[in-house]
Amino acid sequence: MSPRLAGPMLALLAFGLYATHDVVVKTLGSDYNPVQIVFFSVLFGFPLATLILMRERSASTLRPVHPWWVAARTVAVVCTGLCGFYAFSVLPLAQTYALIFASPLIITILSIPILGEAVGRHRWAAVVVGLLGVMVVLRPGTADLSLGHLAALGAASGSAVASVIARRIAREERGVVLMLYPMMVNVLLMGALLPLVYRPMPLAHLGLVVLIAVFGFAAGLLMLVAFRLADAALVAPMHYSQIVWAALYGWAFFGETNDTATWAGAGLVIASGLYVVLRESIGGSENAPVLTGRQRVETGTSPRIAAAIRARATRIPPGYEVLAKRPKGQ
Repeated sequence: MSPRLAGPMLALLAFGLYATHDVVVKTLGSDYNPVQIVFFSVLFGFPLATLILMRERSASTLRPVHPWWVAARTVAVVCTGLCGFYAFSVLPLAQTYALIFASPLIITILSIPILGEAVGRHRWAAVVVGLLGVMVVLRPGTADLSLGHLAALGAASGSAVASVIARRIAREERGVVLMLYPMMVNVLLMGALLPLVYRPMPLAHLGLVVLIAVFGFAAGLLMLVAFRLADAALVAPMHYSQIVWAALYGWAFFGETNDTATWAGAGLVIASGLYVVLRESIGGSENAPVLTGRQRVETGTSPRIAAAIRARATRIPPGYEVLAKRPKGQ
């Protein structure tokens, strides 16, 4: 199998694992508060994070080069995880994905003020079509909107903010910094809230939480290999295959069926997202924020091995060297 074909195939497998990850989240969400699921997921993810830290051979520091950007990104990631886990718990899988898939459209908009990106009329048209697709899924005025719908949109927005900030600072900021800070804040914040919502978990449910971390880590490894074998333009669109898994898993495990409006809206959102990727891949974008960041909604619950290693490969010098060269007072 050629690398150009192997890369997308591995990405399909990775996103299948991510979808399975979300099925486990939804299964646990029927019994436990998202705060508790997030807390234990990230707790069990830390041993896997140490495997990435062990690969770091250069002396450096975990002090951020851009502390305010890292702080803003950390808040966005933590909000994404909490909103995403809640949305998966209360909404049908396909409907949740349809709303979260709006993230590339928000990335396109945010890239203007944060990255100085010039967005032409073609990508603006794609953004408008995608947002119309979101409205079709939500059907305001004809269907009951719930906190779950708002949470899914919150996850899409938080993921977009995190992706654009990462694109802005990744060349100077260490990948482990971008990975560990959201995980640490998740443990501290969710741990503080845990006594308010805690329910005892049997061993079988704790095992499911471990699976969440393992699936996220394994999928990240597959994505790393996929990006090494094939161009991002071939790998990134595989992200939307999760809607197929959502339909299958939703029907098989939760008895979910989705109406025509959900599928029509999802189709518009996916088509617009694919068009944005296409425009960026043919040179219509200086920064290509969607193309380079299109992996998976980051929740800060499991180590982002692909993102961490790719950032390490493309950053300028190690973080401590960048800090040493910056003028005092900055």
